[in-house]
Amino acid sequence: MNTTAIAVSGLRKSFGDKVVLDGIDFDVAEGSIFGLLGPNGAGKTTTVNVLTTLMTADGGSARVGGHDVAAEAKAVRSAIGVTGQFAAVDELLTGRENLQLMVDLSPVSSKEGARIVDRLLERFDLVEAARKPVSTYSGGMRRKLDLAMTLVGDPRIIFLDEPTTGLDPRSRRTMWTIIRDLVAGGVTVFLTTQYLDEADQLADRIAVLDQGRLVAQGTPAELKRLIPGTHVRLRFATEAELASAAQVISDSTVDDDGVTLRVPSDGGTRSLQSLLERLSEYSLSAEEFSVRTPDLDDVFLALTGHTTEVEAK
Repeated sequence: MNTTAIAVSGLRKSFGDKVVLDGIDFDVAEGSIFGLLGPNGAGKTTTVNVLTTLMTADGGSARVGGHDVAAEAKAVRSAIGVTGQFAAVDELLTGRENLQLMVDLSPVSSKEGARIVDRLLERFDLVEAARKPVSTYSGGMRRKLDLAMTLVGDPRIIFLDEPTTGLDPRSRRTMWTIIRDLVAGGVTVFLTTQYLDEADQLADRIAVLDQGRLVAQGTPAELKRLIPGTHVRLRFATEAELASAAQVISDSTVDDDGVTLRVPSDGGTRSLQSLLERLSEYSLSAEEFSVRTPDLDDVFLALTGHTTEVEAK
């Protein structure tokens, strides 16, 4: 049975008359990746700030690593690491000097600190760039260095607030690999992101936050099952063939391109076989065949009425 790393109950936060967190509840299992999804302004960063003791909640309770964030802030800080939306690195220093600065601020000995710096530079593939000023680093390298700095104190719970924003696809995938490796080592990761594919790839459980309220929680697969929409797409060579197929297959609809037919389906082999046999019976053949299931974009749109790119009001 998994131990709970983060427990949140009825968390509330307002700025003036604007309610940013409206009584949210969730638990995060130890050694898992928990993804908090939402558009800009939904309350993701506020949630992170409260859980990392950078901000005080107006109501509710939260425990991180077994410690109350309000009453035991120092204990919470010793158990966590935080990587914010923007890399908190000193551009005038080298990569090694940035890491050494974090070591100097920690209670480890200088000998152990040197080993930690070398190990982190190697782990994040920054050895060759270690003695270069951070001002010369790419965005991906800065994010890797920022995360490496977070790991100096060997935290067991890490908060990653939109860690791949602004990165190119290759750098994003590198960060994904690093995050998976951390969890494989027993670390708990609390991830906020606007990228639904990122949450789908990484998170064991996901909570959808919209205008300060959690509108859904579950595994990626569970969330996708919340909405209907699995269908087979059949692309035909001509409009005439499509018209014939549309008459044969009930409940089908024609796509805007005029040559693709959508057929509702559960995606199972029996229903697919039955569909293909029906086409064959009438000597019809599709040029392309695919099964599409709802993704997290569909789920988010169905739950909130907009995409993650919309600025929440």
